[in-house]
Amino acid sequence: MATAAENTTGDNGEIGSAAFIDRWIYVFMAGLFIVTVLAGFIPHSMGMLGDVAAGRRPPLPPILHIHAVLMGSWLTLLFVQAVLMATGRRGFHMQLGLLGMVLAPAMVIAGFILIPTMDGQIVEGIRHGPPEVATQLRAILPLVMNIMLIQIRAGFVFAVLVAIALTLRKSDSEVHKRLLFLATAAPLPAATDRMTWLPSSLPGTAWSVEFWPLVVLSPLILWDLYRQRGIHRAYWIWLGVAIVPATLMHALWGSDWWFKTALGLLGASDLAQ
Repeated sequence: MATAAENTTGDNGEIGSAAFIDRWIYVFMAGLFIVTVLAGFIPHSMGMLGDVAAGRRPPLPPILHIHAVLMGSWLTLLFVQAVLMATGRRGFHMQLGLLGMVLAPAMVIAGFILIPTMDGQIVEGIRHGPPEVATQLRAILPLVMNIMLIQIRAGFVFAVLVAIALTLRKSDSEVHKRLLFLATAAPLPAATDRMTWLPSSLPGTAWSVEFWPLVVLSPLILWDLYRQRGIHRAYWIWLGVAIVPATLMHALWGSDWWFKTALGLLGASDLAQ
């Protein structure tokens, strides 16, 4: 087990509070991610389960549970890995990291199966549900199609950043660890958008989708700005990967073309009439 002195010593031999934060800020950030996801999803999930029990919605599909387990496993792994590095257990960290190579692609695949599965339930509700239910679902259909843009963007950015991070795991550990946290922030809008007590730009625009995950990331970003006296190269990689998907998402948000295209992808072009 690492000694207390080791826990306050940075990689460059520094000793003190700054070096202590260098080691433990990733543990803090992983914990903050977990708290954010729980705050967003627990009330929403309880509401969905209540609706299922009351017969107001169909049973939740298995892929939703699979995706939840995979996401929870990823967040737990991120936290454990951060603790291992903070306590000097690099060898175990590298061995356990192999699990991430399995979890990450599984999450992406499950996410892209989940999108048409959940949206398909809404399509079926409009087509075959009671008139009052169909009317309610049709009213939220444009927002659901816009949210698909957020989901596609998140899946793409997460996958690319994790792939780069894993490629650099031995050659550039500083970029590696930051990219893993930046990748994990990509799907955070799924949690922050469910916090109805937060100010939101939805459904009109998607700017709050950008804002609140940045707020969650801000401790790491601000600490890096302070310690690095500038922008760490990992953030330039993040920007390079995220800028085009983000631009496309905002450009397509609320457009008739995307609405019709998204419904076509779901095999529901008839609902665009």
